[in-house]
Amino acid sequence: MQNNFKRILVTSALPYANGHIHLGHLAGCYVPSDIYTRYQRLQQREVLHICGSDEHGVAITISAEKEKTTPQAIVDKYHKANKESFKKFGIKFDNYSRTSLPIHHETSKEFFLDLLSKGYLKEKEEEQFYDADAKMFLPDRYVEGTCPNCGNDKARGDQCDNCGKYYDQLELKNPKSLITGKTPIVKKTKHWFFTLGKFQKKLEEYTESHSKDWKDNTLQQTRSWLKEGLQDRAVTRDLSWGIPVPIEGVEGKVLYVWFDAVLGYISSTKEWAIQQGKPEKWKEYWCDTSTRYIAFLGKDNIVFHTIVFPAELMAKGGYILPDNVPANEFLNLEGGKFSKSRNNAIYLKDILERYPADTFRYTLATNLPETKDSDFYWKDFQAKNNNELADIYGNFINRTITFVAKNFENKVPKRGKMNDLDREVLVYVQTAPQRIAVFIEQFKFRDATMEMMNVARAANKYFNDSEPWKSFKTNPEQCGTTLNICLNIVRSLAVLFSPVVPFSSDKVFKMLNQNSIVDNEQWMNAGEPQLLDGHQLGQSEILFTKIEDTTIEQELSTLGINAEAKKENESVVSNYAPVKPQITYDDFAKVDLRIAKIIEAEAVPKSKKLIRLQIDLGFEKRQIVAGIAEKLSPEQLIGKTIIVVANLAPAKLMGVESQGMLLATAADGANFALLTSSTNVDSGVGIK
Repeated sequence: MQNNFKRILVTSALPYANGHIHLGHLAGCYVPSDIYTRYQRLQQREVLHICGSDEHGVAITISAEKEKTTPQAIVDKYHKANKESFKKFGIKFDNYSRTSLPIHHETSKEFFLDLLSKGYLKEKEEEQFYDADAKMFLPDRYVEGTCPNCGNDKARGDQCDNCGKYYDQLELKNPKSLITGKTPIVKKTKHWFFTLGKFQKKLEEYTESHSKDWKDNTLQQTRSWLKEGLQDRAVTRDLSWGIPVPIEGVEGKVLYVWFDAVLGYISSTKEWAIQQGKPEKWKEYWCDTSTRYIAFLGKDNIVFHTIVFPAELMAKGGYILPDNVPANEFLNLEGGKFSKSRNNAIYLKDILERYPADTFRYTLATNLPETKDSDFYWKDFQAKNNNELADIYGNFINRTITFVAKNFENKVPKRGKMNDLDREVLVYVQTAPQRIAVFIEQFKFRDATMEMMNVARAANKYFNDSEPWKSFKTNPEQCGTTLNICLNIVRSLAVLFSPVVPFSSDKVFKMLNQNSIVDNEQWMNAGEPQLLDGHQLGQSEILFTKIEDTTIEQELSTLGINAEAKKENESVVSNYAPVKPQITYDDFAKVDLRIAKIIEAEAVPKSKKLIRLQIDLGFEKRQIVAGIAEKLSPEQLIGKTIIVVANLAPAKLMGVESQGMLLATAADGANFALLTSSTNVDSGVGIK
């Protein structure tokens, strides 16, 4: 597919300019997009990587109120801080723009007026919460109440962070204004709505055209929205901070941030084109069908990039749509969610003061939440650095270059006659670029990074098996051949690892006394020996230093992990139910456990706990009812491979028949988990 395109446009989700970037953001979007674009440049492909700060919306005004300053001061502060942090971390954007710039305002207004003229925007009155004391309509984040779907009493005005459900503001139960703390009244206001439903069929066709190449989470979440039917969606709101609605006589209303933020990709590309001295060049990336557009983001942004943004582009006309939307799940921290209020977060600006960027880049790359949520653990970070980067990759480079410096005048030895061991390792390294490329093209960055480290493992084994410390005395020519091959592998590793650990690759090239800029290298030739006999090497240095236990203990202490763990351990006994009476094997054998895939899911009307599931058992489809609605939304369940009791007698729950039961930890417990299969097993397979 790649060869059918002339160029590649890559966008990374615009981060809100109301706080610092943390590890969760990096794992969800920015590390994978940077690996991808660095790799594509090594493939000598024309690539443009676009991003910028999302500087409008209520999240900004709330941050301004908390910090007792203005929205402009907030976005100025965090735009600068995040841009600098990205640069220090090696995230390489071709342009990092701002949605507060005039070029973005002009682009957004152009889209609004064009859609309005074509009849895709409808003006209508709607009821909205109004704070009579504050004398203002309440945007969604200024209202808090009980979620109408799962009962969470800390739900926002438009979405519940607990179950992920979107809803109309007025559906919120027990609402209160976050400005005055009082119950708001309902008052009519005028807004413009985007008629999303007009694009239902086109979006369905667009989605299904990618049924074989989009990730399952992207596909299923998009299908779930489409199945419910697309409704009109407000594109304006009552707020002072944002892009003013471009209609005469309209005051106090701005474009809704969901409408204008995604257009930031286009305005950022326009800004880049102007900087290149070619103002119209942006059209090559957005209006030319020979461009492939890849949109990187986290799972909470999927539908805005597979439904909302494509619909805006369809309505405007003449624009290409995302060819792939490789959304990642969430990265958790030490078994819990990232939380600023509980000091349970690791910010990019802080780690850059204490650790090399590449150590975190590598750790995140090996643990990206590509198919399910993953966790960052400080102990794992230490192990990745010490046991892999230092002991495998760094060790091979150090032992090779120091041996040559000591025994071959710091010059590349001459390669002589090769043996089977030499030829075997060369073939393995020469074919590595293709193996890694397959993973990266499929957005499997964890597998790609693992294969990079496997090459370093093979290199270490080759060094050990060749025993140059012995052959130097007994067969100098063979020793020279061994070290010639090792040095060329060092160079190959510097290229192969460069999308993940670019700063370290620059250091390796300096040690080899070569140009440290790898963008001019060619990925598919990375495994070929290219160092000439007699080439003078540079100065050797330790690539990765070990991280001590005391350092990690300090990090855990800063997060409060030790104290929290102690508190949990004190009460752990009371958290577990007593073990039930013993049964025989024959008793257990009566239970027929099977693998099944959830193909449909919906809430049971008038129930807070029940979800009706349609499951595929391979040999038949069934309906089961599960009491897990307070823990998972229907959208989160579609596509999951679960374990069910297939021979349970049918039962009715709130009048809905259930023909089986899924396995999960106690839904009312603190450690709820749905038991799923992480391997590719056919539906209907039995479990023993």
